[in-house]
Amino acid sequence: MEKFPALMICYLLFHQTLEVVNGGKCFGSLAGNSSYAQNRRDLFSTLANKVVTNRGFYNASLGQYPNRVYALGFCEKYYEQKACFSCLESSSLDTQTSCGDSMNSFVWSSDDEDSFWCLIRSSNQSFGNLELIPPSIKPNPDHIGPSIDMTSFMQQWEYTVNKTLEAAVKADTSSVYKYYSIVKAEFTEYPHVYMLMQCTPDITSHDCKQCLGDCVKYFREQFRGRTGGMASFPSCLFRWDLLSFHGAIGNVTRVPALIRPQAQEKRSSVPEKKGRCVHWEIIGLTFVVLTFTNLLVFFGFYKVNARRRKLSNGINEYADSDGQFMLPYNLGMILLATADFSTENKLGQGGFGTVYKGILLNGKEIAVKRLTRGSAGGVEFRNEVSLLIRLQHKNLVKLLGFCNERDEEILVYEFVPNSSLDRFIFDEEKRSLLTWEVRFKIIEGIARGLVYLHEDSQLKIIHRDLKASNILLDAEMNPKVADFGTARLFDTNETQAETKRIAGTRGYMAPEYLNHGQISAKSDVYSFGVVLLEMISGRRNNSFVGEGIAAFAWKRWVEGRPDIIIDPLLVQKTSNEIIKLIQTGLLCVQQNATKRPTMSTVIVWLGSEAITIPSPKAPAFTVSHSQSEDGTTSMSNVLTELSCR
Repeated sequence: MEKFPALMICYLLFHQTLEVVNGGKCFGSLAGNSSYAQNRRDLFSTLANKVVTNRGFYNASLGQYPNRVYALGFCEKYYEQKACFSCLESSSLDTQTSCGDSMNSFVWSSDDEDSFWCLIRSSNQSFGNLELIPPSIKPNPDHIGPSIDMTSFMQQWEYTVNKTLEAAVKADTSSVYKYYSIVKAEFTEYPHVYMLMQCTPDITSHDCKQCLGDCVKYFREQFRGRTGGMASFPSCLFRWDLLSFHGAIGNVTRVPALIRPQAQEKRSSVPEKKGRCVHWEIIGLTFVVLTFTNLLVFFGFYKVNARRRKLSNGINEYADSDGQFMLPYNLGMILLATADFSTENKLGQGGFGTVYKGILLNGKEIAVKRLTRGSAGGVEFRNEVSLLIRLQHKNLVKLLGFCNERDEEILVYEFVPNSSLDRFIFDEEKRSLLTWEVRFKIIEGIARGLVYLHEDSQLKIIHRDLKASNILLDAEMNPKVADFGTARLFDTNETQAETKRIAGTRGYMAPEYLNHGQISAKSDVYSFGVVLLEMISGRRNNSFVGEGIAAFAWKRWVEGRPDIIIDPLLVQKTSNEIIKLIQTGLLCVQQNATKRPTMSTVIVWLGSEAITIPSPKAPAFTVSHSQSEDGTTSMSNVLTELSCR
């Protein structure tokens, strides 16, 4: 803080060479250096897009000394993708226009519509060190009214400054917004006063505190009595106002009114007896009002954030998976990508939500699953996030991120262009695209995905809802197991569990699970066997009158007529390989779970023609003619079905 007067003198000395740009400055002459200017233009041309796709902060450099340019872009916390992009694009254009002959620049620019702020910087030196010259300030034009007690107001203002500064420099997170705080305070003269402090993430906590402290001091000494405004240096921003601004709703720390001792002195002229009455009346009234207000704030905060806390309890401890952070997507970014969830981008409807196609600003395609508000899918949402964040395999759908904002629960996946397996295998026209070679590749890929879940990942996971509609196909027809809303996490040494909550799709659930709630890896093996027989026959499990596909296949097997099971499109390809897979499918759907193979054993059988596999026995007949594929137990439909894609 002691450096501030000296800094002000330097500022005044250099004032003639500093040009003001919408909350920023230009300084240091280029002296006609066209190479430097071109490097800056090239960096600025992609900076906005880089910031948006890198969680709100990005810095880079271009060129060789002495023409090397360093550039930085930063958006205010809780930004919306479109607003961030527009703010940075506008700022970069303003900087190049206003600072054409300057070597260095910084601009804290605002979007006038909602007072959204962003930072764009350029320099011939690398960032990371605290810079306090030049300062920039943008006060509100209005002054606090003459009837306001400024001594009282400033005491409360300073108290709020200290609270905001204390919260901003805690740095209790490693995100780009580790230095950030926004406070909503209650002043005696005003119902609400909003205050924001933010530093760029490339400086230390100590430097952040000094930077913000000097911003406050600069604003206080130059514009005391204004109704708000901002003060900034290249590394930090201080802002306050009597009116709410971007980010100041639902994301604030509330500070109650400061109780001042001076308040009692102003009542000294009241007669003693009456003064005592007034004194206790005020104390009682204040207590009641504060208690009631705090209760309202508490319950309001609890209700609004309950869903977010539930999600956080399930996923915060899993923010890293093999060093890869799963991105919490901003709702504005998702709305922009999906054109506000337009019907043109709708890929389909699932049991608890709708799936949309989205395109990010960098051109990347995504699949967005939007949970239906008020549905029973909140548990499945949190379950899927907490599991997929820790799973990485080419045969599992990749979860890119999530959004839990404004009562929305959204999952963001990689976009898989060929939709789901059921769209092909059960379609009379598209099924012809599934040659035997393609079908075998899909079967093997599903098996490898299950082996990873059961044995090879750091976790042990039972999917519980494996079926054709939950298998996605990429551009090369590689399968990806999807929909982990009902998946069950097992301990390392746990082989079986029981549950009263039966979740899944009838016809694909193993009998011991459907009837007794017994879960094990063999539950998924049973489901895999049903899908395998569907792949070979080209028919749905529930399309056989009075029986399921397992019963139908077993009868034809016993009759010595396995060729009847095979899809007519594959008749010319009938071979020992297909017969062997029918046998494998029947072994997977055995009544006794202990008689079913593990998925790793299935992989061995698929990969070797020389191995002799056991003869199957009668499978479990669990599907009647009155049951449909989409009939579920405890769940109304295919849970969080991404297959509608």
